[in-house]
Amino acid sequence: MTQILLGGLTAEEFLAEYWQKKPLLIRQAVPGFTGVVTKDELFQLARDEDVESRYVTHDGRHWEVIRGPQKASDLKRKKHPWTVLVQGLNLFCPDGDALLHRFNFIPQARLDDLMVSYAIDGGGVGPHFDNYDVFLLQGIGQRRWQIANQDDRSLVEGAPLKILKDFRPVHDWVLNPGDMLYLPPHWAHNGIAIGECTTYSIGFRSPSYQELAQQFLGHLQDSLELDGIYADPDLKLQAHSAEIGDAMIDRVAEQLQRITWSRENVRSFLGSYLTEPKPHVFFDAPDEPLDFDEFVTACAADGFSLDARSLFLFSNGQFFLNGETVEVDEQDREALRRLADDRRIATLAGISERMQEELHEWYCCGFAFPSGALMD
Repeated sequence: MTQILLGGLTAEEFLAEYWQKKPLLIRQAVPGFTGVVTKDELFQLARDEDVESRYVTHDGRHWEVIRGPQKASDLKRKKHPWTVLVQGLNLFCPDGDALLHRFNFIPQARLDDLMVSYAIDGGGVGPHFDNYDVFLLQGIGQRRWQIANQDDRSLVEGAPLKILKDFRPVHDWVLNPGDMLYLPPHWAHNGIAIGECTTYSIGFRSPSYQELAQQFLGHLQDSLELDGIYADPDLKLQAHSAEIGDAMIDRVAEQLQRITWSRENVRSFLGSYLTEPKPHVFFDAPDEPLDFDEFVTACAADGFSLDARSLFLFSNGQFFLNGETVEVDEQDREALRRLADDRRIATLAGISERMQEELHEWYCCGFAFPSGALMD
């Protein structure tokens, strides 16, 4: 399955030769693919206030961006080319979630979301570059992709999008339904709709080290303990009472050097940070939740699945769900690893009663559910 998706390459070959190194055009990566939502379903999502969307239009010189929820009147054929983009399609469409997780040959810690864009003839968001890897999978229709590996990243001043001022493409391809283009970070690209089309973008997380450092220091303060209080029994008279003296600076600097962290602190931080849901994500608890015995019976029949909004990762025996650490006994770790990898387990057999009770609590919070509920 992965070899078809990657044009005959194994996942190992793709990672060694292309990942974050060079683009790859794959004809018929998903044969017969035309998308996971209809145009009407996409437009309905774009009008939903709980869904992130953007409407982009241009007249060849000027660009306009409208953030959602979108108006039904805008989602109609207009004089100028336009496109509408919907983020996080995987959170609202089971087939979208399944499509996103076809890319699990990249660690889930790096997966971000599935975005879909619909455009009329000539529609697009202009030549730009991203700071992250992306797979661009063509749905209905055709889209022309021009790409460039250029150092000049100066932008058009005053534009509401980050549009490159001087775009100089080195490759020019037309993608048909099921074709896919992989682009590493910083490869400039410009997608132009040929007639009506949709493109599905599988994007990956690439936080800046500045953001990681800021978030880590915030995480570290929760476990930080420096005993004692500031004291200066050897205080000397200062010429200026308003001056922060060198002795105070040295004393505080000495104490702050006691702040250290270990690899385990970093592991714990990454587990919490990478599974923290985005601010706009909310979970829906069941209106009439099954009691524990009913829940176990339902899972015995259909298995147990994570909700598409749930983020569940593990590292060296530690497990993290939606920003929180989960205590998992050694006997349950293999089953929970399978749940994290596959987002579903077929049975609760062999899982301790304590862990089954924990899974029931996840279900009551809307984090997961008996798999049969997906069919209801």
